[in-house]
Amino acid sequence: MQVTKDIIYVGVNDHKVDLFEGQYIVPNGMAYNSYVIKDEKIAVMDTVDIGFTHEWLDNLENALDGKKPDYLIIQHMEPDHAGNIANFMRAYPDTTVVANEKTFAMMDNFFGDLGQKRKVVENGETLSLGKHQLTFVFAPMVHWPEVMVTYDSTDKVLFSADGFGKFGANDVEEEWDCEARRYYIGIVGKYGKQVQALLKKAAGLDIQVICPTHGPVLKENLGHYLSLYDTWSSYAVESDGIVIAYTSIYGNTKKAVELLADRLRQRGCPKVVVHDLARCDIHEAIEDAFRYGKLVLATTTYNAELFPYMRTFITHLTERNYQKRTIGLIENGTWAPLAAKIMKESFAASKDITWLDTTVHIKSAVKPENYEELDRMADELCKDYIARSDTLANKNDLTALFRIEYGLYVVTCNDGKKDNGLIVNTVIQVTNEPNRVAVTINKENYSHHVIKQTGKMNANCLSVTAPFQVFETFGFQSGRTVNKFENCEPLRSDNGLIFLPKHINAFLSLEVINYVDLGTHGMFICDVTEARVINDRDTMSYSYYMENVKPKPELEGKTGYVCKVCGFIYEGEELPEGYVCPLCKHGPVDFEKIEG
Repeated sequence: MQVTKDIIYVGVNDHKVDLFEGQYIVPNGMAYNSYVIKDEKIAVMDTVDIGFTHEWLDNLENALDGKKPDYLIIQHMEPDHAGNIANFMRAYPDTTVVANEKTFAMMDNFFGDLGQKRKVVENGETLSLGKHQLTFVFAPMVHWPEVMVTYDSTDKVLFSADGFGKFGANDVEEEWDCEARRYYIGIVGKYGKQVQALLKKAAGLDIQVICPTHGPVLKENLGHYLSLYDTWSSYAVESDGIVIAYTSIYGNTKKAVELLADRLRQRGCPKVVVHDLARCDIHEAIEDAFRYGKLVLATTTYNAELFPYMRTFITHLTERNYQKRTIGLIENGTWAPLAAKIMKESFAASKDITWLDTTVHIKSAVKPENYEELDRMADELCKDYIARSDTLANKNDLTALFRIEYGLYVVTCNDGKKDNGLIVNTVIQVTNEPNRVAVTINKENYSHHVIKQTGKMNANCLSVTAPFQVFETFGFQSGRTVNKFENCEPLRSDNGLIFLPKHINAFLSLEVINYVDLGTHGMFICDVTEARVINDRDTMSYSYYMENVKPKPELEGKTGYVCKVCGFIYEGEELPEGYVCPLCKHGPVDFEKIEG
């Protein structure tokens, strides 16, 4: 397969494997990818599994078309990619092997001294093949310590090692997302921090093609794949929904699970996924636990411990840094129930876990008091789904006003053609009879112009779950030139305006009844026409944003001034009078001098 004019795919498909790495069920097999770059010098990118030596060497010979390779580049030493290094060297003994120091140490462990010519590369080093310039970027612990990726600046191709790979052979048509998600979470999931570091490096590259060592070559809609990897590696919630994972010995715990699932659907839960851990593919259950934002664990006390399948499931989650999720517990026991206590203790090292107030305690069989507990649990789990629903929401929940503090808000509006939104920290309740709110907006913001024309807006109260990406989207660019909702599935209030589907704890629909000119800013005095409480998470305060959300700028070796809002650095002896930050549009008062 021709990837570009000079890059040829020479990988193989494996339909004999049933368990990848001895544990992951792969009904559609696996692909082991290798590539040839043909230039003045010829480079081969990685080898394939030892079970496909002759097929791969045949593919390689056809691609080389009588020529000899100059370099064999090894990005990752796992045997499914590096298994044929020795066989390659026997076929092409004059080739120079290109790898980093850690890779060569592993190579010696696997194969001993092959007597090959070696080129040891450093992080950021470039190798010229002629017109193709290859830059090596180290990616330690994605997911082995020696891993590196390679960027071809000529064809703008990223050879991404195991990154962006998936289960399944390349001659089978199937959705990328599902098998890539299961592959990522199962194999790379523990190393989210390291993947985030690699994504930041990749953000500075013009990437038009991604060539992984498993799965298809990616050429279109790269933003989709990059966005998913950012979500997975930051442990963010990908989809709304609730997973119930359970074990049941005599069917009583299963009955409780079925009752809960029915209650969740009745309350508008967008997706309910149920896994019987004794019978399902456990890695599918793990994938779903990471995909969705809420998890219910239901099991019995067994030998004063957890039922084995549940214990294994929780171990898989915690080993992969399960975090930023809501968990509810259902336990069953006849004489000494311990399951709920042990399950909760099992997540002691997990970050940002929200526990439901309600735990369901079953003693042998489901009883009337358990029906009440299941109702309360369903109410807790579905509170935000109900609040987002046009038909189920309480649209006059004025406790939403209690969420207003010195916090940060996304104010949304619409100019008649497109939706817009901006970050503000100037929302305040001014009266309660009638309920009125004041919102102050800089006149230079496009939203100020829109709201003056339309007289309506929504104030979305950001919660502490909001990532920095929200502030980049709504705070560092103008809605006049950018569609800020391009990658958002909008929800709308009764006034037709968007309210955010994630990362808010409440929103208020506001109708302007008065306007006060404050010079640089305008204050809109508004009636509250709709108020919904989405969840009970804390409002994002300005101080919380500064301490926990805003990335800390790298100031070492820099001189000048740093913006306290977004981290932009102005390099110069004096900050010009009236200077405006090019990112967040804040003025000199929000800059501080960098102290060496």
